[in-house]
Amino acid sequence: MAVFLLFSVEGIAQDSTSTAKVNIQSGYLEIRPELPDAAIYTKDNQGQVYIVHEGVEMWCDQAFVYLKENFVKAYGTVRITQGDTVSMNSNYAEYNGNTQFAFASGDVVLTEPKTTLHTDTLYFDRVKQQAYYRTGGTVRDTASTLTSRIGRYFAESKKYQFLSDVKIKNPKYTVNSPQLDFYSESGHAYLYGPSTIVSETSTVYCERGYYDTRNDKGYFVKNSRVDYNNRILYGDSIYFNRNTSFASATNNIKVLDTVNRSVIRGHYAEVFRERDSVFITKRAVAVTVQENDSIYVHADTLQVTGKPEHRIIKGFYRARMFKPGQNEEQPTSGKCDSIYVDQKIGITKLLRNPVLWSGENQMTGDTIHILSDTETEQLDTLKVFNNAFLIQKDPNGYNQVKGERLIGLFTNNELDTVNINKNAEVIYFSRNDKEELVGINNTVSSNIQLYLKEQQIRGIRFLKQVDGKLYPPSEYPENARILPGFEWRGEERLLEVNDLFDGKPPPVLPRIKGIPLPEDEGDFFEEDPDNEMEIPEQSKLKKEDLQNREDDPKFQTRENDSIPEAPPPPILDDEDEEDNENGEG
Repeated sequence: MAVFLLFSVEGIAQDSTSTAKVNIQSGYLEIRPELPDAAIYTKDNQGQVYIVHEGVEMWCDQAFVYLKENFVKAYGTVRITQGDTVSMNSNYAEYNGNTQFAFASGDVVLTEPKTTLHTDTLYFDRVKQQAYYRTGGTVRDTASTLTSRIGRYFAESKKYQFLSDVKIKNPKYTVNSPQLDFYSESGHAYLYGPSTIVSETSTVYCERGYYDTRNDKGYFVKNSRVDYNNRILYGDSIYFNRNTSFASATNNIKVLDTVNRSVIRGHYAEVFRERDSVFITKRAVAVTVQENDSIYVHADTLQVTGKPEHRIIKGFYRARMFKPGQNEEQPTSGKCDSIYVDQKIGITKLLRNPVLWSGENQMTGDTIHILSDTETEQLDTLKVFNNAFLIQKDPNGYNQVKGERLIGLFTNNELDTVNINKNAEVIYFSRNDKEELVGINNTVSSNIQLYLKEQQIRGIRFLKQVDGKLYPPSEYPENARILPGFEWRGEERLLEVNDLFDGKPPPVLPRIKGIPLPEDEGDFFEEDPDNEMEIPEQSKLKKEDLQNREDDPKFQTRENDSIPEAPPPPILDDEDEEDNENGEG
């Protein structure tokens, strides 16, 4: 037979021991003989059962209070609050007044000022001011929804620590990460391990990163990259702003154009997605990968603009180009102040004080245009405008042709025909089949046509010859063997890829501010055999419930980080189109 009576609150609230007892403020008391150690409280007309303990308040439909153990089991619409900072709702809860440890199960909702956590089972340690779940949880923020299998909440720092299958869902993007720290007051997220941020317009990858989920800005290091569908940006560190469709990368950067099979390297880059614009500096090099060869373009600053089907490359200040050549081909290279490349129509323009070397032939003029066949990807035509000058070294001097304009034709990437138009003049060291010098030709003509084989002049044709003569070498003065405007720049010729940087000191690279792993804050369940957590006999919890599981993943911290640092990618690579290496933060 059950006995019912109104309970005097003050009588049980006091205790002679140093541990404060739970204090039942309201509820209808029921004493059951079969449960002599329990005082059972049930909600009445005045409201729910109300219990307090050292800053914690608890409401429930029914509570089993074990006075001796200072332990409460709460049922039915349970709510536990800690001041105005944390509120926890559930179908069932336990609270141990001696250890200040709470356990909740069944539709658990933990609410703090900025976020709400939903889970099935939650542990809360008031001494540590930490909550923990390992059966899956969902945190709803003002901007996003975060889910993970394992989660830990630090009430003092307002930080969530998520582990295993972590995901942030936002209307604009989705974040996936194996480990993530989230600060609820600021909305800042720190990503640890291989992580992605995927949206309709971009995909970010990193192995260490920071993202402001409320302002859509991020900073990524360690193998970081941003994929803009047709452009992929790599770098030791990457700044990303979703609002302005802007990204910048620092140190060992690479921008891969997947449509045009080209790549740009350097040490600082800016990408404006909506403008289809890329800006690169600090040893900037653009490499257009072709089936049989590659073309390198370098300048102090490179800018790439235009839609994928019509890319424009512009290089400013001390620009250089280099085409290595295949098999027995000699390289083609050039220098100028500025360079312009239109990939769609296959034209390269060398502007301001340009010089071009095709094999042993040096060509200069006010402006130089190089045209390529976009289908065969081979050099097609060369045009030199105003003050055109071709020089080829000879054992006895220099073969020279000058005029107003030069038109050259290529076969298999080798210059084989050159036309010099208007006011043309030539000095040519003529040789026989045995390569013996037979005379020096100095002729003036309105047009001159040169025939080359293996990059060497093998024949000359004069159109509307004005004056000219083949002089015996002994009769042609040394001081007359140079045409006006002659300037030999052979020492500047580029013979290999790294010559692109001759005379330019290596850039001073800034030190990248990395994102360290979090400090080790210990396990939620501390492994201490000599000081095991007290579990009342009446609790639903077992010893194994308050222990770490061997098969659960562990939080990576700076104390246990053993992942070796990956080396940065090289600044130049002939296999750029297949590269997948990333910068290290």
